[in-house]
Amino acid sequence: MTTTFATTTHTSGGMRHRRPRGSVVPTLAPLVIWAGAAGVLALWWSDTNSVVGPAGWLTGAGRITGLLAGYACAVLLALMARVPLLDHTIGTDRLARWHALGGRCTISLALAHTLLIIWGYSLTSHTNVVSETSTLVLNYPDLLKGTVGFLLFVATGILSARAARRRMSYETWHYLHFATYLAVFLTFGHQLSNGADFVGNRTAQAAWYTLFLGVAALVAWYRVAVPVRRGLRHRLRVAAVQPEAPGVVSVHLTGEHLDELGAEPGQFLRWRFLARGLWWTANPYSLSAPPHPRHLRITVKNAGGHSAALARLAPGTRVWAEGPYGAFTARRRTAPKVLLLAGGVGITPLRALFETLPGEVTLVYRARRSDDLALRAELDAIAAHRRATVRYVVDEPAGFSSPLTARGLCALLPDLAAHDVYLCGPPGMTRAAIPALRQAGVPARRIHHESFEF
Repeated sequence: MTTTFATTTHTSGGMRHRRPRGSVVPTLAPLVIWAGAAGVLALWWSDTNSVVGPAGWLTGAGRITGLLAGYACAVLLALMARVPLLDHTIGTDRLARWHALGGRCTISLALAHTLLIIWGYSLTSHTNVVSETSTLVLNYPDLLKGTVGFLLFVATGILSARAARRRMSYETWHYLHFATYLAVFLTFGHQLSNGADFVGNRTAQAAWYTLFLGVAALVAWYRVAVPVRRGLRHRLRVAAVQPEAPGVVSVHLTGEHLDELGAEPGQFLRWRFLARGLWWTANPYSLSAPPHPRHLRITVKNAGGHSAALARLAPGTRVWAEGPYGAFTARRRTAPKVLLLAGGVGITPLRALFETLPGEVTLVYRARRSDDLALRAELDAIAAHRRATVRYVVDEPAGFSSPLTARGLCALLPDLAAHDVYLCGPPGMTRAAIPALRQAGVPARRIHHESFEF
């Protein structure tokens, strides 16, 4: 591994160190979710006089899992509603992990609810499971629709498994995921028409309608109305496409009132290019330069059909942008010294942060070959302007060694433990870097990264 580097004297460059603005949202949000779950259990408890015999226990457990599954559906949709308060404080990738974990729990609860209710009802009516299943599905109100919704949930869960996701494009997976909305709609009715905790209980019904209508309003506003309004307001267009490295291009965009977006260095937007073959999907790409009231820039590596097509965009192409999203910003910084650790095209959000983060900043940029170091001239100019440090680490040609280990990182930056670390790169690099940074003495709370894996 060959290491090339340019180093100058560290200085704040006239920028004052500011303490980050804290937020209680990442702590408060899980508490609110669990409080809601406790409220759901309280609903069952208040409506249950006694549980007697195997049939009673099975049916009671089925009611509990059904209530929790219904509540979890609302939570899942709220987490992915792209509410700025949640997205900008908790982080898009963290919300996605919560959503994925919640999805597995929801499907498990729905499966348990289905099996327990059928089993409990069959014991009560002294019939076999197959006969009871047929009776429930065909004769109970809204349960046929609920069964279709349940099957859609299971299918979505299977398609969301990592092994299945690897075999499909991001665009295909993204649109198949919309089946979740249909599943929630189909299963909602049977909860109120068949649920023992809702039949005749106007207060519980009103609370359930309020919960789901509130979540539906958030989804409709932030995922539909706001993107449409901003598309009409900002009138984004492609200004130019510029090659940066083999398979890497920068897309320059112009528009109106872009300061109203409130974008910060380190954030990303979901870009919908209104060109043939691209208009039907919105993909996430980070800003690779600080946002400007009249123009924005993203830098994209050819990693699939969508990203490859961006190199062929014609100037003047209309663009709709959703966002900004993500919490990978200066708000996370807690120490005066910062290390920006980039790998490959992960340099894009870090390039914007390198220019704007106050304090003592060091950038370490890793790539396979020196030709793959995108935006290198800009990084050198920024380092010279703010008298910061930038170091380039490449794999080829073989020579000096700088492995992604605690020892290797400390060789590049001896006082690494005193730094905040912003990390962005391929998944393999991230998985190797985090334990190395922890072993080097960097506290977990000062390792900041966002994953863009789907």
